[in-house]
Amino acid sequence: MGILNVTPDSFSDGGKFFDPKDAVTHAKQMIKDGADIIDIGGESTRPGSERISKDEELKRVLPVLGALVKEIKVPISIDTMKHEVADECLTRGAHIINDVSGLRDEKMIEIIARHKAPVVIMHMRGAPGTMQDDTNYKNVVEEVKQYLKEQAGKAKAAGIEQIIIDPGIGFGKTVKHNLQLIQHIGDFKELGYPVLIGPSRKSFIGKILNLEADERLEGTLAAVTASILYGAEIIRVHDVKECVRAARIATAIRDGKKVW
Repeated sequence: MGILNVTPDSFSDGGKFFDPKDAVTHAKQMIKDGADIIDIGGESTRPGSERISKDEELKRVLPVLGALVKEIKVPISIDTMKHEVADECLTRGAHIINDVSGLRDEKMIEIIARHKAPVVIMHMRGAPGTMQDDTNYKNVVEEVKQYLKEQAGKAKAAGIEQIIIDPGIGFGKTVKHNLQLIQHIGDFKELGYPVLIGPSRKSFIGKILNLEADERLEGTLAAVTASILYGAEIIRVHDVKECVRAARIATAIRDGKKVW
């Protein structure tokens, strides 16, 4: 899954693809580099970020979505917490909703079910602006797993058939928690849904290596490789070309399949 942030303030690439033409060009390049899904986000979810209106989010996303629907063949995911944005984007040709708030909004569940769309359910405490204020868990793996189980159950009961779960690396977790979640991907797979992991350029890599976001490629590659070896099926990343290469090797090692 290639990350396409059409925001001015995302933590590592804010502003780079804010212009719709630049965003479309970047999406096409990510597909050439091996992306199987393009994930468009119009609102930053970095720690400390402020919410924007649905109108502003749609203003950012719709021009890019409109162009990509006509020009690319891979599925398009919309990274949003707003049911109004999800509804409008699915109506205009988006295929997947990636909800970092984990389907807390009942209307979001209804809309995704009505469109018969797949959903990514992610775990996050609080909101992006406050999520790092509460990182206390008795057992992070069990608590995150239980939350994802409950929310996936609600989605399934509403008629959503294709469900992907995401433990939410970096969303209300410490460095130790993030490492534990990756180490225990197998526990999440027990729920019976594909697992998505988004380690790309995250702060836990920066803290371990003492590096800024634009210097975290090698750390990201290590986290991607580990996530795949532990069982992740989908990796959400910025650096598609490099991560695809790492993913192919990790998958070959994990599954013992010929991939060349």
